[in-house]
This record gives sequence, structure tokens and C-alpha cells, in this order.
Amino acid sequence: MTTDMRAPVTPGEPAPDFTLPAVDGTKTVTLSDYRGRNSVFLALLLGLWCPFCRRQIAQLGTSEGKLKALGVETLAVVATPPENARLYFKYRPTRLRLGADPELATHRAYGIPKPTPTPEFMEALDAARVNPTGELPGPVPVREAAMALAQKDGYPGTAVDEADMNRQWPQLKGVFLIDREGIVNRAPTAGAPSAMPSTPRPLTSPTAAPGARGRMAAVVCMTAA
Repeated sequence: MTTDMRAPVTPGEPAPDFTLPAVDGTKTVTLSDYRGRNSVFLALLLGLWCPFCRRQIAQLGTSEGKLKALGVETLAVVATPPENARLYFKYRPTRLRLGADPELATHRAYGIPKPTPTPEFMEALDAARVNPTGELPGPVPVREAAMALAQKDGYPGTAVDEADMNRQWPQLKGVFLIDREGIVNRAPTAGAPSAMPSTPRPLTSPTAAPGARGRMAAVVCMTAA
């Protein structure tokens, strides 16, 4: 059971356009600006309270140049107010093009689900064992993994992060590959790495992330087949 308004965007559909405040302060980020020019690897992430999202932003930043050389632009949406994102990236700069969407309007436009935290959901969360980034000695309970990664970060979080967490949990996140005509692709575009995503799908195991100031919250991630 989910609380979403529409089914997830599927390959062959036009990618919903959006305009969001740019985290780097250069006015706005608009998906349609890329139409007719480049394919786009689009990542719809959660707020900065999520240590897995923070890591994904860092990873995307390191691969952005390689994808650009292949004609694929990288664009990510982080679900926090632009001012909070700018404070974070002032001390952790990234080359990644980022839009700020604290209300998750883009997630809803793409039909990314937000599960209901039923007892079954929480049971699955507690039963899962993960090592999502390979930084831990081995798979551990998801809440433990989230705590360990957050401690490695040393990021204390802000009051805004805590408010984001309380509003967003347990929203899923998603990745999409969009061709230069603005259509969601099933397969990577010509020349793009084979690791590029196709259709988003939920992971079989939930992942969890601690919230701001050490509080815990669960995040079920969306990934690609």
C-alpha cells in the first residue's frame, strides 16, 4: 500500500518536466533545458538527513565528468530547502547539478511510491542485513548500517534535516535515464556505460538511515535493474 497519486513513470513515457531552485544559486534547474541537447541521468533523492543519499551525491559527482564526455548529463534532486543544501555543500562542494525540492513534488510527478509503514514493513526492515556502500566489515542490520555510515560522515545534521526526515519518511527514491527527446529509456543510450539504470524498481530489502541529531528513520531505496 502506498500514498502516491500515480503509477511510476515507465520506459517510453515522456519524463515529467520540472523547474526547481538550483542549489548552486544559479536561479533554477529545469529538465526541459536539456531537451534536444543531451540525455540525462536523473536521480531523485531524499533530504540530507539520509547518509545513503549523501554518499550517492558524492558518487554521482565523481562520475559526472565521465558521463558528460559520453553525452549524458547528470542531474539530481535533493529533498531539502535550497538554503539548507547550500550550507551543506559550502563545506562539501560538488560538481553535480542539483535542484532543491523539499516537498517531494518531483517524486510525486514521477510516481515514486511512499510506502505505508505497516508492521510488515517494519518487520522486513528489522530483518534485512545490508552493506550498501561496501564500507562496513560485512552485512549488518539496516539501522546499524545507517548509524555506522552516519558516524563515518561526522555530519551532525540540522533542525531543517530533522524536519525533512519527519515529513519524508519512508519515501522511496528513484533513478531514471532520459533521452535527448525527453523520453524515459528502458536501456542505456548509445555510448553510455552499461551500469546506467533502466526501469526503477524497489530493492527487495529496505535500507535505513539515521535522521538528524542521531534519530533513526527508515528509507526504502529505489534502484535500477
